[in-house]
Amino acid sequence: MKARFVKYILNFKQPAGTSRGILKTKETFFLILEHAGKTGYGECNLFKGLSADDRPDYEDKLHWLIKNIRQNPEIILNELQDYSSLIFGWETALKSLESEQPHLLYPSVFTEGKAGIAINGLIWMGAKDFMFSQIKAKLQAGFKVIKLKIGAINFEDELDLLKYIRRQFSPDDVEIRVDANGAFSPEEALEKLKRLSEFELHSIEQPIKAGQLEKLSELCEKTPLPIALDEELIGYNHLFDKQKFLEKIKPQYIIIKPALHGGFIGTDSWINAAENTRTGWWITSALESNVGLNAIAQYTFQKGVKVPQGLGTGGLFTNNFSSPLYIKKDELWYHPERELIFKV
Repeated sequence: MKARFVKYILNFKQPAGTSRGILKTKETFFLILEHAGKTGYGECNLFKGLSADDRPDYEDKLHWLIKNIRQNPEIILNELQDYSSLIFGWETALKSLESEQPHLLYPSVFTEGKAGIAINGLIWMGAKDFMFSQIKAKLQAGFKVIKLKIGAINFEDELDLLKYIRRQFSPDDVEIRVDANGAFSPEEALEKLKRLSEFELHSIEQPIKAGQLEKLSELCEKTPLPIALDEELIGYNHLFDKQKFLEKIKPQYIIIKPALHGGFIGTDSWINAAENTRTGWWITSALESNVGLNAIAQYTFQKGVKVPQGLGTGGLFTNNFSSPLYIKKDELWYHPERELIFKV
């Protein structure tokens, strides 16, 4: 087996606002494997500023993987245990190489084009009018679940946006999720959650910054609004008892990003821990190209998911790859007659 990697810069169609700033480009890496006339590829989706593997030695570790690609999987996993996105890319590339078609990783009725995956409509941070226009577009497109990024503009303006949605749509008609990305201080969080709960929201992701476990545990106990952990899970990969973590914090939900939470191996272990503690969960992409999104979508479907997932990010970039994935109303579908055209 031969291995190599390619760095690739994804360009956003329009700047994407988050509580950490404005994103205009997104750096990613592709692991390409060749063996017996076949090619497999996977995406090592480094998320700068967020991933635990955003470290100065990241590319050195990628070079190590290239040189040691034929090593026993246990040796590779041990070496990469702190590099979730490398595990994700390695797993996907191997699966791609073993498959009849490099982009068909987990065959199912989804990849046969007979079933879709319910997804939420993502509303990016920005000026109030910009967010308002996004909300109108998602509702008109038929989305039943809207996810708003909050925490970057005036809180009262964000409440006004929620009022706008609720004036037109009841909780039975449109489910609202919000994502604070850790924007609230522990001192103000509970009061803000009380005000947000007036709009009968489904949940709020990561209300306070990760790493404040005692305060987070207290907030999860007192909250009037279900809390979903996201960034809090980053960095806890292999040598860690995930079930004890969930038993201590007692969140209502966790949100799993394979490229940030230990690849598909780590995702499996988080799902097992969630189900053992009766914690709700769903899977979200992390601004991958269509290479990574394709793998996550196929993996997610075969998990038998029932609630809307966060997989609607394939149309964000001007230089993404042509893909079998497409959105129909509020579902992600796979066109079996189309291939993922991977050219770098």
